[in-house]
Amino acid sequence: MDGKYFNQNTVVLYIIYTGNRGRKPNTISLSKEFFDGADIDIEVKVKVIYESETKDIINQYIIFCKVFDEQRKLYGMTEQTVRETICICKDRNVLKEYLMNREMEVVTIMMSLFNDEQIMKTYLKDMENTLTDKITHDKDREIAERLIKKGKMSLEDIADCVPALSFDELKEIENEVMQLA
Repeated sequence: MDGKYFNQNTVVLYIIYTGNRGRKPNTISLSKEFFDGADIDIEVKVKVIYESETKDIINQYIIFCKVFDEQRKLYGMTEQTVRETICICKDRNVLKEYLMNREMEVVTIMMSLFNDEQIMKTYLKDMENTLTDKITHDKDREIAERLIKKGKMSLEDIADCVPALSFDELKEIENEVMQLA
């Protein structure tokens, strides 16, 4: 292996960063990043690999990711994004041989990543909606309890005020309130 990435006496960890470097460090420390520099039992330092002027496979991968990100901004999470990325990279001689030999495989893998990401986004949105619905339901239930305790409105009138609750649920709340009284 290339001595740049391998040392026989030490385990060296790397992270490949595909965004714009800016003022990011060459090394990331576990204790500094997550524990405010505290003395922890296991300290891990990771060397960060950024885009460079080299033509090695890692640098080509970083360029591929950047081209993909640009295309995703233009076309969204679509097959067109993947195909445009592959076309641009082949034109720029970035992973050209690999992309020429395995284009369909790359498209399939990238599209499955889209699907996984889309599934996760949908799941998180559903969880958010469920939580919002529960909060709304709990608030409507509290309002209904207060109105029932006051005893000035019929269940029909309360149902008009808190439409998220069924009439049967209002009856259950009324029974609970009456048992506590």
